[in-house]
Amino acid sequence: MPASPSKAFGAPGIEPRWTPGAKDAVGTAYSASAHIWFTLTRGVISEIYYPTIDTPQVRDVQFLVSDGETFAHDEKRHHKHTIEPIGPDALGFRVLGVAPHGRYRLWKEVITDPHADSLLVRVRLECDDDALARKLQLYLLVAPHLDGHGWGDNALVRDYPGRPVLAAYDVRTWLMVGVNAPLLKRSVGYVGHSDGWQDVMKHKRMEWEFTEAKDGNVALCAQIDLSKRREFTVGLGFGDSDQRAASTLFQSLGGQWREHRPRFIQQWERTSRNLRPLDELGGDGGRLYRSSHALLLAHEDKSYPGALIASLSIPWGEAKGDEDLGGYHLVWTRDLCNSSGGLLASGDTATPLRSLIYLFCTQRPDGGFYQNFWIDGRPYWRGIQLDEVAFPIMLAWRLDALGALGNFDPYPMALRAAAYLITHGPATPQERWEENSGYSPSTLASNIAALVCAAEFARARGDAATAAFILDYADFLESHVEAWTVTTSGALVPGLPRHYIRIHPTDPADPSPDEDPDHGELTIRNQRPGARFLFPAKDVVDCGFLELVRYGIRAAGSPLMEDSLRVCDALLRVETPLGPVWRRYNHDGYGETEDGRPFRGYGIGRAWPLLTGERGHYELLAGRDAAPYARALERFACSGRLLPEQVWDQADRPRQHLHLGRPTGSAMPLMWAHSEYIKLLRSLADGRAFDFLPPVGERYLAERGRKDLEVWKFNRRVRKVAAGATLRVLAQAPFVLHVTDDGWSSRRELTSTATQLGIHYVDVTVSQLARAPVQFTFYWPEAARWEGADFRVGVDSAAAVPQSVSTMRAAVRS
Repeated sequence: MPASPSKAFGAPGIEPRWTPGAKDAVGTAYSASAHIWFTLTRGVISEIYYPTIDTPQVRDVQFLVSDGETFAHDEKRHHKHTIEPIGPDALGFRVLGVAPHGRYRLWKEVITDPHADSLLVRVRLECDDDALARKLQLYLLVAPHLDGHGWGDNALVRDYPGRPVLAAYDVRTWLMVGVNAPLLKRSVGYVGHSDGWQDVMKHKRMEWEFTEAKDGNVALCAQIDLSKRREFTVGLGFGDSDQRAASTLFQSLGGQWREHRPRFIQQWERTSRNLRPLDELGGDGGRLYRSSHALLLAHEDKSYPGALIASLSIPWGEAKGDEDLGGYHLVWTRDLCNSSGGLLASGDTATPLRSLIYLFCTQRPDGGFYQNFWIDGRPYWRGIQLDEVAFPIMLAWRLDALGALGNFDPYPMALRAAAYLITHGPATPQERWEENSGYSPSTLASNIAALVCAAEFARARGDAATAAFILDYADFLESHVEAWTVTTSGALVPGLPRHYIRIHPTDPADPSPDEDPDHGELTIRNQRPGARFLFPAKDVVDCGFLELVRYGIRAAGSPLMEDSLRVCDALLRVETPLGPVWRRYNHDGYGETEDGRPFRGYGIGRAWPLLTGERGHYELLAGRDAAPYARALERFACSGRLLPEQVWDQADRPRQHLHLGRPTGSAMPLMWAHSEYIKLLRSLADGRAFDFLPPVGERYLAERGRKDLEVWKFNRRVRKVAAGATLRVLAQAPFVLHVTDDGWSSRRELTSTATQLGIHYVDVTVSQLARAPVQFTFYWPEAARWEGADFRVGVDSAAAVPQSVSTMRAAVRS
């Protein structure tokens, strides 16, 4: 102990950690003036976010209970909890914690101030044993992690006239904690050494009363006086200065709980007044539907309208510290567009429009989007995923089809994104699982669908040439899907050698990739040290090819689709007491280790409920019953009506809170899963997949797309072209193509055609009788220079383009 008892000992404290990623509940006020979000984990308040949805400020808030002599209980570890919402549509919660042997009960209701930056907790301690009730002591424990960091925080005891508080601060943020009941003792300390938890658990009472703990991992503790009343309100006020945080706290505590609570509920009730009536499609009376709708709304930031994050959670947070800043409280355009789709399915067009405008403002000048980013647009991971460039185009088209764009014109954004897809594809640097580059069925599906939508925008504006150019490239992708992503020598399931693969690995920087899906090895990440990580790409599968059916590019029920499903079911399907669920892909390492320890860079990929929803959409399109898949999703939800990213897929491990079919320590809730559930209900109501795009289906299910186009670009120098095909040469500047098919005995000069996308092209017709390769070089008139190299494309007469589209389609189906 230090000489001065006012300064806590044990600086700077133990290494900070977050709380588990599997939340019990997520809450906030539906008000743009209340910049607070909170989560509940195992019955206690876990991360609190302020002033934006991507910035956690508090690790957890919990209560300790002791009799001062024989026991001290930590409510997270010792109580059995039940959690229920305080209203059918409200994201405020009532938590009951029952002590061992039922000796006492701790009731909490958790909301935020409906119009201020403070968290409010109404607390009541009940005990039927009068003798024990007189002995019970209640302690409030708060662990700040200000501005997303556990290190570098400061804590102190503060006094305002008649209002004792606890405070924490760092460079940018202040936190004030107060109670509208007398406090008997207060203390601050360093976590793991001099904090209140160590004190009470060691002494069965609070003996330390430190007033200062600076520059460390700190915690705040107070003993609440229960002598006069056992029901009171705790407040946590936030601000960018001590004065603002204190004022916010006292304003909120100065109001009446009986006024805050109904106003909080009324705000949320208003959000459901125009909700599309899908309750009867659910098997739970609409509870998960209404909760999913509210959760999607709650994941929008209040300072950056339209910024929808993936999840208010940090997967395996108990194993992560300051080095893991992101968690899932970031924007991914994939997740944002899926969330917007779920809201559209529920009847909300206003929020998706805000999200589209937000994306318009975060799009890169080249038309792409970063892999993910903070809500102010700063990139976090800088990877590129072509599906994330495609999704905003589809969202724009959906809003346009609903007449819900208002005065916003998405065409410039759609045109830039389409140009990016054409210029940088068809191989994606990362597919939807964010791990591998190459030709991905799910990425190709999104790209084809988005380009058709972009062409629709161009046609609606009278630009037939741009529409035709974009459609041609979409047709080029569509006509190559099977050639790039279907193996004919798969060895996973006997008798099923032909099926879609997860991804055919290629380096997008390789201008002449091997595009045969029977070749190549796939690097699987997140494997334990020393384990195998290279696998034949043809023997790694996922269910991403179902996106081809969802958007209308391929028909459900074809032999190739059904065979591919059989392979995936054999390797990825998991039967649980709650229903079927699928893993992402075989050999996946993103999940807990074999013995249930948190993912720390390696593990075993567990099963994802959102994939149950994706399968339900396919079954509906295949003419089969999709309702069981919606029922399974409802059963996968926790008591707080949250859907997890992953569920445990092995025998129960109760000590680690892992049970077959129940959430793992990854993210919960996952907004992508909640959106998938809402869309599945809407699909059941409509009798067709909500994400089906009519212009896509009208083109490809009706076999209207062209099959004679091959594309050459500097980043994809195709090796061969079929006799009778059109070879389209693309470049980013005007050019004159000097081309020959007889070894330069003769040549043609073809001047490029400009497009509105900043792409220039020349079409070279390849004769049905051609035998010599097509050779060409470039002259660049703007730079007045020659390319200085010849390029060569072989002619494959054995793969001559069929004389009709139906002939080609028949060949694909066979």
